[in-house]
Amino acid sequence: MFEKLAHKLGLETNPAIFFISAALTVLFVVCAIAFTDTVDLVFGATSGWILSRMGWLYILGVTSFLIFLIWISLSRFGHVRLGSPDSKPEYSNLTWFCMLFAAGIGSILMFWGVAEPISHFANPPQGNVEPGSVQAAEQAMGFTLYHFGLHTWTIFCLPALAFAYFVYRKGLPFRVSSIFYPFLGERINGPFGRLIDIFAVLGTLFGVAVTIGLGTMQINSGLNTLFGIEESRLTQIILISVITLIAVISVMTGLDTGIKWLSSINIVMAVGLLLFVFFAGSSLFLAKGVIETTGIYLEWLIPLSFWNDAFGNTGWQGTWTVFYWAWTITWSPFVGIFIARISKGRTIREFVLGVLGLPTAFSIVWFSVFGLSSFDIEMNQGGGLVEEVVEQGDIPGALFAFLTHYPLTTLLSVIAIVIVVIFFTTSSDSASLVVDMLCSGTSDSPTRQRVFWGITEGVVAATVLTASGEGGLDALQQTIIVFGLPFFVIGFFMMAALVKSLQAEFAEGSGTQRQRKAPLTARSRRMRRDQQRDAGGGPNGPESGTNGVGGRETGGPA
Repeated sequence: MFEKLAHKLGLETNPAIFFISAALTVLFVVCAIAFTDTVDLVFGATSGWILSRMGWLYILGVTSFLIFLIWISLSRFGHVRLGSPDSKPEYSNLTWFCMLFAAGIGSILMFWGVAEPISHFANPPQGNVEPGSVQAAEQAMGFTLYHFGLHTWTIFCLPALAFAYFVYRKGLPFRVSSIFYPFLGERINGPFGRLIDIFAVLGTLFGVAVTIGLGTMQINSGLNTLFGIEESRLTQIILISVITLIAVISVMTGLDTGIKWLSSINIVMAVGLLLFVFFAGSSLFLAKGVIETTGIYLEWLIPLSFWNDAFGNTGWQGTWTVFYWAWTITWSPFVGIFIARISKGRTIREFVLGVLGLPTAFSIVWFSVFGLSSFDIEMNQGGGLVEEVVEQGDIPGALFAFLTHYPLTTLLSVIAIVIVVIFFTTSSDSASLVVDMLCSGTSDSPTRQRVFWGITEGVVAATVLTASGEGGLDALQQTIIVFGLPFFVIGFFMMAALVKSLQAEFAEGSGTQRQRKAPLTARSRRMRRDQQRDAGGGPNGPESGTNGVGGRETGGPA
C-alpha cells in the first residue's frame, strides 16, 4: 500500500518510514489541539517521572559518552578515516566549523548567552552562596559552560561519529537503524529497523520545533523592544511562518549553497556582535575574565560531570541539567546526521577533537563575554538585568535587555534579530535535510520531500505553541523529554556498535600485522624470500598490496 502511494506521488523514500512518521506527526498535532489537557497530563506525568527518577542516569550517561569519545579518538582507532583510505574532507576547516556550529547550538547561544548566567548569578544552584556575589558569578559560569560546553557537543558528536562511520566506512544508508548493523545485520531493513527510524524522525521534528519556538519567542521580544510589536501567539505564528518560508527557500537551493552560505554569513555576524560587546564594554575586565572563566570551567568540569544533587535534592538539576540533556538528545540524530554529512574524509581523531574542541572553545569565549558583561552591569553599572530577566521572568528578552546598556542599541538589536532568524533558519533547513535522509537513506532525494518536512516542522511548532496556551512551550518540552529517553538508551548501543565493528576491522588485519612484527630465524627469512621470489612479489611479497585499517581496505558491511 505504502509503496504504491509513494510511486504515485513520485517519492524516492522508504514508504513505511515516510508515511507512518507523517501520520503520527499529524495525529500528535490533532491530539495536542483537541485534547490539550489530557496530552499535558500524560506527558507531564511521564516527563516528571523521568526528570525526578532518571536524572542520575542522564548525568552518568552523558559523562560516559564524553569519556568514550576522548578514549576512542586517542586510541589505535583514532587514525581510521571516515571513508575510503584516500578520501579527503569536502569542506575546509573554517567552513566545516561554521556549518556544524550554526546547525548545532548557535541559536541556543543567542537565547541563553545572557539569560542563563544572569539566572544562576541571581539564584546560585549549589551551596550557601550569596546571590550577586563573586562566588555566585563563578558558580554561574561553571554551570553555564557545563551545560553548553563539552557535554552538549558530546551528545551531538557520538551519533555523528556513528553515522559517519557506518555510512562512509561500511556503505550503509543514512538512518539511525544503520548503527545497529553489528547486532541486527540485515534485519535493520525489517520492522524493528523501521521503528527505530520512525522514532528518530519524530524526535527530530519535536526537538527542532522546540528550538524554533524558543527562537520565535526571542525574536518577538526583540521586536517588542524595538517597535512595540505585541508579544502574542498570533505574532509568533506569523514569525514561525516567515522563518519556515526562508528555511524552505534555503532547502531548495541545496546544502552547498543555502545552508553553507547562511552559516558562514551568520557566524561572521555573531562574531561581530561578540567583538562589539567586548570592545564597547569593560575590555580589560573581559580579557582577564575569559582566561579566568576557562580555568573555572576546567575546575568545575569533573565535579559537575558527576554531581547529582544527592544531598540537597532540591529538584534544580531536573529542571536545568537533565532537561537540557533530554532536550539535546532528542534532536541529536538531526545534528548528528548533519555533522556526519559534512565530515566525510576526516579521521576519527580529527573528527572527535574538532567537533568537541572548536565549538566548546567558542562557547567559552561567548559565554564569558556575555555572562561577565551582564555581571558587570549588575555589580558596577546600576543593574537592572536581574529584575527584568529573572524576577519578571523575561528569559526571551534577556539579550535585548542586555543590549540597552550599550551604544547603538537599536542597530545592535536589529542585528541580533537577524542573527537569531538566520540561526533558526539554518537549524530548520538542516533538520529538513536530515529528516528526509532518515526516511530515504540518501542525501540525493527530490527537493520536494525536503520542502515537505520543512513545512511540517513549522506546522508542529506553530500548532503546539498555540495549543499550549499561556503555558508557552511546556507541552512540547514535556513531549520531547519523553521522546528523548529512547535516544539516550541508543547512545549506549552506539558506543558498543562502534567498538565491535572497529575491533572486527582490526582483527581482519591483525594476523598480517603480527606476522610482520614477529622475530624471524635465519631459516625463516630464507624460506620467506624463496616464497616471495616464487610468487613474483616485491620486497614485501603479496602483503604489500594491502591497505586500510589493519592492512585491509574495507568495503561494504563487515
